[in-house]
Amino acid sequence: MSGVISGFTVIFIVVGVGYLLGRTHVLGDHAHEVLSRLVFFVFTPALLFHSLVTSDLSVIFSSTLVIAGGSAFLMAGVYLVIAKLWLRRPVPELVIGSLAASYVNSVNLGLPIAIFVLDDASFIAPLLMFQILILSPIALVTLDLTALEPTAGRSLVRNSLIAPMTNPIVVGGIAGLIVSVLGLMPPAAVMSPLKMLGDASVPAALLAFGMSLTGVQVFKKGESPRRDIALAAVLKMVAMPLTVYVIARWGFGQTGQALFAQVVIAALPTAQNVLVYATRYRRGQIIARDTALITTLASIPTIAVIALLLA
Repeated sequence: MSGVISGFTVIFIVVGVGYLLGRTHVLGDHAHEVLSRLVFFVFTPALLFHSLVTSDLSVIFSSTLVIAGGSAFLMAGVYLVIAKLWLRRPVPELVIGSLAASYVNSVNLGLPIAIFVLDDASFIAPLLMFQILILSPIALVTLDLTALEPTAGRSLVRNSLIAPMTNPIVVGGIAGLIVSVLGLMPPAAVMSPLKMLGDASVPAALLAFGMSLTGVQVFKKGESPRRDIALAAVLKMVAMPLTVYVIARWGFGQTGQALFAQVVIAALPTAQNVLVYATRYRRGQIIARDTALITTLASIPTIAVIALLLA
């Protein structure tokens, strides 16, 4: 439990600093948007490239990848179907909402919990890979095609081919994987600045998240899409851990520490990256912000209950 408390304390402090910065306007009126764009275009691609180049691929391609990836796809699909048929949302909002329901905070909270609670950081690596190389590219390409103004004369087919290659996060992830598979190691003069930039991704995303909370009321009637947020939060914090338990327990026969780790990872809150994406495309920002905050608060008692039942 001390690891859980420590991980959440770090997050709340940095988010609180971001909130104070936004509240006092020390960085100006457009600081949140500028910082979010830095995370999107610079910090996160550098983090992905460096992380993948230095990762052990044998640890990544394991049963955890199937369990984490399958459950994330399932939650995203359930959200898409319900929000489309019941709430009648447009595609960009459907994409952001599905990410809010399935995209796990695998870095700034997942890594501390994996280290301090699970005593094994390798549990988080497969999920990080899945989100980097599969879930994010699918969502970002869809947003590129549906949320941005199309360039005159471009066809949908051409857009679908070009969009992945112009998205910095996708490019960073794919480039890192290729270098890792080939067994190459760039010189220190290249890796050191990439590590410096990548290290800024998590705190910058948390600061941007804190800034986004300035002057807003979470779940505010008349402004906040309450049904969308409630649907995403319930899927993320209730349905996803239960789904992972069923898949890991009866699908892969896991018990003990392995089963406990899988369920804890599934109970991590929505990542702040979803808000970064929403800000980049200017769609679904309230859904991303409110779901991230609600699930972060809800994950504290949720992980505590899981620890009591399965640890």
